[in-house]
Amino acid sequence: MTNTHFFLFITILLHSFHTLTGADDFIRPVDRSLLGLHKEEKVSHFRVYWHDIVGGKHLSSVQVVPPTNKVNTTTIFGMIRMLDNPLTLRPSLKSKLVGRAQGFYASTGQTELDLLMAMNFAFVEGKYNGSSITIMGRNPIFNKTRELAVIGGSGLFRFARGYAQLKTYTKDINATDAIVEYNVYVIHY
Repeated sequence: MTNTHFFLFITILLHSFHTLTGADDFIRPVDRSLLGLHKEEKVSHFRVYWHDIVGGKHLSSVQVVPPTNKVNTTTIFGMIRMLDNPLTLRPSLKSKLVGRAQGFYASTGQTELDLLMAMNFAFVEGKYNGSSITIMGRNPIFNKTRELAVIGGSGLFRFARGYAQLKTYTKDINATDAIVEYNVYVIHY
C-alpha cells in the first residue's frame, strides 16, 4: 500500500469513526455575538390595522376548508381560511400600506366562536421592510380585547418575543369583512 492510499484509508476510517461516535453532532454551541445577541434588547410598540376582506372582488382571505355539518354550525367549527391581508397605518384601507398579514385562521370552538390564528406580519415599509414577526394564538373574536403571542421573527425581528392586543375596529355583518386594530409589543435585538 502506498503512502497516498494509506493516508486516504486513515482519513476515511477517522471520518467514519467520527460520524459513528456522534462527535459531529447537529447541535453545537455558538458565540452569541456572531448572531448579534451581544446588543441590548429593544422593546418596540407598533399599531397597525388588519383588513380581512372576505366579500367582493378583491378578497384577501379565502376559505380553503368548509365547516363540518356534523357539529354545531353556529361556530363554523372546522372552517379554515388562508389570508394575505393588508396591514395599514389607519383604519381606512386607503391608508398607507405598511405590510401584509400572511397565514391562516381556523375555527376551533364548538361552543363559542374561537379562532386559531397563525400568521406572519411581513413588513414592506421603512427600516423594517423585509422583516417579519410571527403571531399565533387563540382569538375569541367576540371578546372586546384579545391577546395573541409573538413567537418569533426575521430580519430586524430575529429572536422576537412579545404579544399583540387585538380590538375589532369594525365588522361588516353582511359581508363579514373586518378591520382589527393590532397593538403589538415586541422585544427584539
